[in-house]
Amino acid sequence: MSSDSSTTPGQSTRRKFLGMAGLMGAGAVLSGCTSVIATHTPKANLDASIFNFALNLEYLEAAFYLAAVGRLGELTTAGGDASKVRLPAGFAAAASNGTGISGLSGDVRSMMNEIATDELAHVKVIRQVLGAAAVPQPVIDLDASFKAAGSAASGGKITGFDPYANELFFLHGAFVFEDVGVTAYKGAARFLVDDSAGGNLENAAGILAVEAYHAGAIRTLLYQRRAQDAAAGFKVADVVGAISDLRDSVDGSDDRDQGILEGGQANIVPTDANGIAFSRTPRQVGNIVFLKPGATSGGFFPNGLSGDYSVLLSL
Repeated sequence: MSSDSSTTPGQSTRRKFLGMAGLMGAGAVLSGCTSVIATHTPKANLDASIFNFALNLEYLEAAFYLAAVGRLGELTTAGGDASKVRLPAGFAAAASNGTGISGLSGDVRSMMNEIATDELAHVKVIRQVLGAAAVPQPVIDLDASFKAAGSAASGGKITGFDPYANELFFLHGAFVFEDVGVTAYKGAARFLVDDSAGGNLENAAGILAVEAYHAGAIRTLLYQRRAQDAAAGFKVADVVGAISDLRDSVDGSDDRDQGILEGGQANIVPTDANGIAFSRTPRQVGNIVFLKPGATSGGFFPNGLSGDYSVLLSL
């Protein structure tokens, strides 16, 4: 890519992302992530491993939203693999033929198309800058994982939960992991070394901001329907609260997660008393996506993540 004055700001930022001047070079950390992170120090370069960890999550989010609007095949063209996405019975065709979820309102479909495009772009840009070191897409489960999460969150009262059954169920499905991306990127920020202009930290903050917009949109849509009947005698706010409690039960001993109501009032933005979004460590993120504390596979990633994150999961 040329470095002359015609280069756009976007191109310049993308070229710097993940330190292409250094990390993409021969012998750099991207060509040997395992040896680098195995001897990490507080200032050791974990950036490549962190972004590959994030890439696994971006594959998940992209698959979830692309399927909802009938664009799952685009995941394969972006370097993922739609054939490795497990979907509810009977939904595979709709997930790829432009149909998506039956009954999505025009406004929600338009919003979900936008989110799907953003998540697909995240997959593309992270794969582009990681180059040959980018991990392949693992098997992603969007069927049994949601059934297990729905049952666990409701104490067994909700069975066979299918996020693609209708618009409301889809919004609940999005809430299961939408906040997780925000807290994951914030939690990883302190481990990133490249804090130069247009470097890894700045770009991670940019992705975090997009994920936060997405999470805020989902939380707002659910808040607007908070009193609506959902399933098994639950109101929408009850289901959201139960999902929040489920995430809390697996991500640690504290009570950091929040639903869409606090003290009966709107809680669109989950923060601490200082108005600051909370963080999750890679281990806490893993606990949620695997649906079990300490696990390295299961849930949304039945065979585990692509890549070795043993050091990250110990942080």
